[in-house]
Amino acid sequence: MINFIIEDRGGQRLPVSVPEGINLNLMEVLKASGYDILATCGGMALCATCMVQVLEGVEQLSSPHDQELDMLDIMPQSDEQSRLSCQLAVNEQLEGCIFKIVG
Repeated sequence: MINFIIEDRGGQRLPVSVPEGINLNLMEVLKASGYDILATCGGMALCATCMVQVLEGVEQLSSPHDQELDMLDIMPQSDEQSRLSCQLAVNEQLEGCIFKIVG
């Protein structure tokens, strides 16, 4: 199992456990878990409505691709810990991370 924590917009933190090899991204897991994520573009990295802030574990994630960086650059509330959840594959890199829903 891959275990990480999600902090919702109200500040409540809840653990999430996902089977290894599920082949989903974080946005899809959040939506399936009942979190209020708009994901207007459907996971194409075109809208940033699925933006999260990585509160812990940003150093263990793969670097964002150019398209994700371009979207994050236009978001006024983004910083070095901001990521688009649609661009984060759910794999062992997410183990122990804490994500805060922003978008």
